[in-house]
Amino acid sequence: MLFLTPMKSISFRFFLILILSGFVAGCANVVPPSGGKKDITPPSLVTVSPADSQLNTRVTRIEMRFNEFITLNSPSTELQVSPLLKLPISVTNIGRRVIVEIPDSLLNDNTTYRLAFGKAISDLHEGNVLANYSYTFSTADYFDSLNLNGIVLNAATGLPDSGGVVMLYEAGNSDSAVVREKPIYITPVQGGGFFSFKGLPNRSFRIYALRDGNGNLVYDGGDETIAFLDSLVTPVDSSLSPIVLKRFKENIIDTVGADSVVAATTGKRGARVARNAERDGFLYSVAVDTSDVRKRTFDITRPLFITFNRAVDSIARERVTLTYDSSEIVVESDFSLDFDTVREELVLLNTSWKENTVYTLRLLKGFAKDSAMTDAMPSRYTFKTKNDDDYAKLHIHLPSKYRSTKYVLMVNNETDTVYQKPVKDTMVHLLRLQPGSYKMRIIVDANGNGFWDTGDLLQKIQPEEIIPYKEALQLRAGWDNTIDFEPPQPAQRQGARNANSGKSSPPTRDKP
Repeated sequence: MLFLTPMKSISFRFFLILILSGFVAGCANVVPPSGGKKDITPPSLVTVSPADSQLNTRVTRIEMRFNEFITLNSPSTELQVSPLLKLPISVTNIGRRVIVEIPDSLLNDNTTYRLAFGKAISDLHEGNVLANYSYTFSTADYFDSLNLNGIVLNAATGLPDSGGVVMLYEAGNSDSAVVREKPIYITPVQGGGFFSFKGLPNRSFRIYALRDGNGNLVYDGGDETIAFLDSLVTPVDSSLSPIVLKRFKENIIDTVGADSVVAATTGKRGARVARNAERDGFLYSVAVDTSDVRKRTFDITRPLFITFNRAVDSIARERVTLTYDSSEIVVESDFSLDFDTVREELVLLNTSWKENTVYTLRLLKGFAKDSAMTDAMPSRYTFKTKNDDDYAKLHIHLPSKYRSTKYVLMVNNETDTVYQKPVKDTMVHLLRLQPGSYKMRIIVDANGNGFWDTGDLLQKIQPEEIIPYKEALQLRAGWDNTIDFEPPQPAQRQGARNANSGKSSPPTRDKP
């Protein structure tokens, strides 16, 4: 047996405790301390000097102190000064402070200035934004307090057009000012196309709506869109009589010469320079699905597209055959081959397609040549056309007030215009439409050319008016859809038509 003296016994117990403590500590999981709830509170403004809303003062330095460290986010674009100043102002931050410096030479007499900070100020660590903060002062003994409200529409669709800005210029400026210099006042176009100016002076302005591609607040044409009013606008002390601005894209002049394409009936295009014909060969593709002839894939409402890898110089119809199967008999189909009027590498085959029918297209060697007289190689394509039941039907009921050549009904799917004709009857029947989403509108055709015409800023020509159908139509294969372009009047609802207030009536299938 082992006997320990009292001193040795105490030392042994102490040593044993140290060993056990180390073992327990080594087995424990290491868990970092919790950081608590995430900070989602934006910084709070503690003091601002000079105080907000001062009269009879020319504020050249503003110092704001916050309750935490902050940072600035794109102050040159987020901070908007109204009215606009001719030169940028200085905005800096140090720790918990933001300092704004405005040269006195930029300030005008008897003017109310408003600094809207947008999303420029946020806390340093979590990025919580101090939103909608603004600072106001006036160099007069009063504040400008009038308003101007309205909506921006897309002129081509008649529907609200969000994004971009609305701009005010002095009434004495010419219409060309918008292409040469920045405006005095601007405000963003919000969702739904709505805009609002607040704190305006009691005088008249020229007004424009601009979708500004490069952010310079000047209309540069090209892909930018513009709207203008024919008359001046004057702010009011209420939100009555909202202004309607129709934003449009001006036409771009087509510089392609008219002699670049020769009439398709000659079977030959004008002479062109050979485009390195030997490099890739004279290749083409035919827009048909030949993977399974049992499937109905070809759209019988369109021509057949033959796309080449470069411009086609000539085509020989006698070297092309199109046949179809009819009661186990092969029948030749009459057709035409035409050059596309825009794309020199595209040829269109047109015929009166039969539904649910197997066709065979044979292209013999030399049916097409390029400008270097290179022959297109032979090929064969077998495909099946769609059935009538693969399409949707749409019946549009129009109010009698639109029955005039002055009004043009336009129906679009997501890629094309499928119908565009003057309104000659109160019912329009579209019987073979691809399933999908459709939109429709009526063009008020002021010049009678059958198309919608855009505007011209410097010529002071407004775009033609559009009357939109505001809902998208979802059309399904094999279904009949009856649509009222405008909701029927109460007396009409009691009539024989089972209209559904501008929506499609219960669809029916013609075939099982």
